[in-house]
Amino acid sequence: MARVIPIAPAGRAARSALEFRSQPPLALYIHIPWCVQKCPYCDFNSHEARREIPEEAYVAALVADLESALPLVWGRRVVSIFIGGGTPSLISGEGIDALLTAVRSRVQLLPDAEVTLEANPGTAEAGRFAAYRAAGVNRLSLGIQSFDDRHLKALGRIHGGDEAKRAIDLAARHFERFNLDLMYGLPGQTLAEAIADVDTALAFAPKHLSCYQLTLEPNTRFAAEPPVLPEADACADMQEAIEARLATAGYLHYETSAFAQPGFQCQHNLNYWLFGDYLGIGAGAHGKLTLHDRVLRQMRWKQPAQYLQQVAAGQPVHEEFAVAADDLPFEFMMNALRLCDGFDPALFEARTTLPLFAIENELRRAEADGLLVRSMERIAPTVRGQHFLNELLRRFLAA
Repeated sequence: MARVIPIAPAGRAARSALEFRSQPPLALYIHIPWCVQKCPYCDFNSHEARREIPEEAYVAALVADLESALPLVWGRRVVSIFIGGGTPSLISGEGIDALLTAVRSRVQLLPDAEVTLEANPGTAEAGRFAAYRAAGVNRLSLGIQSFDDRHLKALGRIHGGDEAKRAIDLAARHFERFNLDLMYGLPGQTLAEAIADVDTALAFAPKHLSCYQLTLEPNTRFAAEPPVLPEADACADMQEAIEARLATAGYLHYETSAFAQPGFQCQHNLNYWLFGDYLGIGAGAHGKLTLHDRVLRQMRWKQPAQYLQQVAAGQPVHEEFAVAADDLPFEFMMNALRLCDGFDPALFEARTTLPLFAIENELRRAEADGLLVRSMERIAPTVRGQHFLNELLRRFLAA
């Protein structure tokens, strides 16, 4: 597995900020923007592939994009790669192999780096799993969402429950580490149906599960034409029941929506939550890089055709700005407080260059309200803070 900054275990003396002072770990995110069909709840930068995907041209553009960014990350080791979308499994095994070969020849990728690819359980995509493993992908993330055909239809998914099960069987043959994405709070869903989805997933013994509540995001079809969702109390019951069921099954609830067997937490996402660095390439990809004098955020051009044109012109970055010093505390907390075990207090100073005392008032009030606990070794959300994370984060937005 890729190495990440560890969270201080209980009983150990707190670290000093100097121990974290070197540059944060660096990850690579690669965005594939196409889908067979846009899901009505999805607000990611994804576009329906109405004709054949320009695979060869897009892979070449990704390589050129990476090359243009090398001066910003020169000499730094890459601890993980995440190929997301969209639907990356629309790219052939040969395309992923060419892409990863080009990446390895241009950056210092750790020998044990986690390399994740998101995939849909459609039959055509599942047929490529062996080729992805041969290309160097060592972790697969399957967008299952539900095993119930009625709920899958309501979500606009193009696969059925049986197809999802076949895809998981195939994934398990080629990948020791695979994640299953599930959603709850679906239109017409009951508590029993939500738990049934989890139990079906557990039957495949995945190393990792992501369980998200369906939310209506702006600029989606569901926002314009909202379906009838379960009441908030019913969704809260689903959340608590899912957490209890997975705990009983031996899964660690390590992040707001993430559960893993011990030792199989997603290293790429842990780097995000610990405010590590990531270079994002591909249409609409975002990145965050720590330079000697600033924290830089970037976004690539979103529309695939425009992205290809701009890369050809040597201008893949659409927006770029330095994060204001006053914004760093909130950005740090917005990520780190997603972790159920919280973070080492010294990491705050190392990542923001500000003393922890800068948010002392906010920490004290959140602690008094039962949203947060802290000690010399860690700062972490309580169970109440995890369930009311937005309320907890708002305290630090004011700071």
